Amino acid sequence: MSDTTKTVAQVEAAPNEKIVFERPRSLTGANFSYCPGCTHGIVHRLVAESIDELGVQDKTIGVAPVGCSVTAYDFFDVDMAQAAHGRAPAVATGIKRTHPDAVVFAYQGDGDLASIGTAETVHAATRGENITVIFINNAIYGMTGGQMAPTSLPGQITQTSPYGRDTKTEGFPLRVSEMLATLDGPALVQRVSVDSPKNIRTAKAAIKKAFSNQIEGKGYSIIEVISTCPTNWGLSPEAALDWLRENMLPYYPLGVFKDIDAEAQKDEAQKEANHE
Repeated sequence: MSDTTKTVAQVEAAPNEKIVFERPRSLTGANFSYCPGCTHGIVHRLVAESIDELGVQDKTIGVAPVGCSVTAYDFFDVDMAQAAHGRAPAVATGIKRTHPDAVVFAYQGDGDLASIGTAETVHAATRGENITVIFINNAIYGMTGGQMAPTSLPGQITQTSPYGRDTKTEGFPLRVSEMLATLDGPALVQRVSVDSPKNIRTAKAAIKKAFSNQIEGKGYSIIEVISTCPTNWGLSPEAALDWLRENMLPYYPLGVFKDIDAEAQKDEAQKEANHE
């Protein structure tokens, strides 16, 4: 743990005072470099809080992507590796198989995971690799300047679709969670958002469950987080949240698409009902 983290996160309470809020220990003291209104920072905190609460900071290894969160290794106070563009699931697989007792997560954006990394994503999921994937879907390429992504919405204006995404020539957006949920390998596939306190709490529970699944050896878990990109959307932070709710959530509905725990409970309840 870095000295910076200790000074920022581990604040000692003065006499008659109680600490009610502090930086997670699994985050360093570095200031986030993300644009105003970007929700990467919220998700970073939820990941770090989950690691802290599960008590696995010393055994966690993260894999940073290529994209806006390429500098995740500056923000997470855990061991980190840098993957080539889209290859984070393959790198995470190698790390987990080499260090099976480690808690390994990949943190990826939609251009990284759903475009150049589609093959690695699908095959890691169908193999049921015992890793955790945090997938940020903001419907655009962020770091490279706002090009159309596989998740860009029909009609969405980007730098490479200045007249709006035309599904006749550019196809339809890729719904990653729905696609992966059809596979036998994943243990948990869930889509969340961090646009409101309620949704942030739901996202936190989902991320923590994804890490718990790995610790318990249940296999591949992916949490898709519907996020904003105010800079490349050309909107203020507040307007970006409104745009997300009005446009992204109808196309990318929130919810659990696969959960082997829930399926097992349902099967057990059905067996009991049949027995009665």
